[in-house]
Amino acid sequence: MSEALYDTIGKGYAELRRPDPRINAQILRALTGADSVLNVGAGTGSYEPRDRRVVAVERSIEMIGQRAADLAPAVQGDATSLPFADGSFDAALAVLTIHHWPDPRAGLLELKRVARSRVVILTHFINSLDEFWLVRDYIPETIPSDLVRFATEEEIRELLDVIEIQAVAVPNDCTDGFLACYWARPEFYLDERVRSGMSIFPRLDQSLVQERMGRLAEDLESGAWDERYGNLRTMPEIDLGYRLVIAVT
Repeated sequence: MSEALYDTIGKGYAELRRPDPRINAQILRALTGADSVLNVGAGTGSYEPRDRRVVAVERSIEMIGQRAADLAPAVQGDATSLPFADGSFDAALAVLTIHHWPDPRAGLLELKRVARSRVVILTHFINSLDEFWLVRDYIPETIPSDLVRFATEEEIRELLDVIEIQAVAVPNDCTDGFLACYWARPEFYLDERVRSGMSIFPRLDQSLVQERMGRLAEDLESGAWDERYGNLRTMPEIDLGYRLVIAVT
């Protein structure tokens, strides 16, 4: 993760970004057979396996400080220069983090270098983001900057020996407060504290954020949002472009 960004906005992150059990189960299945795991860009420890040897790497001191006492040891470090020998771990894990790395290509190659058998990455293919009502209708300004920050499927396949890419559906009661978490609960986006757990909002002009969230509040109050998207409230889950990438080394 970006050290400066998360040292600033990371306060309360462990509470706002609680791992969703269904997403967690999908990640754990991808790590089957890996007795040792390096979690890179580990943040506060979401989705780290509790039943095997894990080491975490995180740039932000604020995030490291919020890790629970029973979690794996954390090393302050950079994904682009991991302080471990080749093949030190059975698997390397990176969860919703590669878009924060200063050099995603270098970081992906480092994951491949330190993993003996596989690399598992939860990411987002940004070309799907403009299908999400929050981005399309209220904050389309995020798309140009995120197109630069997020690695594409083609770029990942170029660097890693990808054997599978799984869709990761977002449940309608998702507990992890990433950007699309509240796709069926739009009222949550009006809460500044909820937004503080999403890295995309601090990157925007804050006067623009206030204006656009004011527009969302008006649409919810008038019923305009429900006229357009009310059917979402009854859907159990949705695919908004989140993907679990599994590669072998």
